[in-house]
Amino acid sequence: MKLGVNTVLFKGFGVKEAFKAIKLAGYDGAELSCIEGMCEHLVLDAWETEAPLVRAAAREAGIELLSMEVASLNEERLKKAFAAARFLGIPVVNVGPGGKTGDEESFLNAVATLKSRAELAAEYGVKLCCKAHVGCAIDSTPTTLRAAGLLDLPSFGVDMDPSHIWRAGEKPENALAAVVARMGHVHIRDCKGPGPSPGAPADQACGRGEINLFGYFKALTDFGYDGPVCLEVIGPEQTMPQAMAIAAESYGYMNACLKILGAR
Repeated sequence: MKLGVNTVLFKGFGVKEAFKAIKLAGYDGAELSCIEGMCEHLVLDAWETEAPLVRAAAREAGIELLSMEVASLNEERLKKAFAAARFLGIPVVNVGPGGKTGDEESFLNAVATLKSRAELAAEYGVKLCCKAHVGCAIDSTPTTLRAAGLLDLPSFGVDMDPSHIWRAGEKPENALAAVVARMGHVHIRDCKGPGPSPGAPADQACGRGEINLFGYFKALTDFGYDGPVCLEVIGPEQTMPQAMAIAAESYGYMNACLKILGAR
């Protein structure tokens, strides 16, 4: 199990600074943020020019590129993302499900779109992962399971984010067993209260909120999950000291959990 940080936490800084900070905080690697309008540490419209620079920055920092987050299901953006991921050796590209909670037509449309995009991912030799997301067509463990049952493709996986499952009124440490066989990625952060927002960035640091993240890591370990686990903290832009505090505190918590569990 490798620990990483989504570079969106360092969206106020260049990719070289982000990678160096992530390495300094103790992580194995990074998730490259390519989220249009929020944080593009690799601009997909210019990926052929920028990807070699990203690869050089990762090598200089001494970190692995564990995953990429695009969020969007736009076909043209994902073609560029998959091509860039193949070039960079990134195995997983993460998206959201889109759609609207509780709307059957929206759910079926989301599944159809994910199927099409997962088939496209296979052409590039990468895996498309999607998480349950508050307010979207796939928003809970039951809807995740239903979607996964309709997406029986090797190039599709579940991105299991405990903060969204928590805000759906579930206990992530218990919910994991049902989806672990299809998991290809974990986005992780803590959360205070029931949401709908995960809270201020500092409160998303692992160990600061109300989610039983130790129990979640125990479940990951018990079921033999060995994919990436990437901290994803969203919200207002942070200063470098603020971002480093969140990254380092979260690494210390997660690393301690895994050491206690004999998984690190």
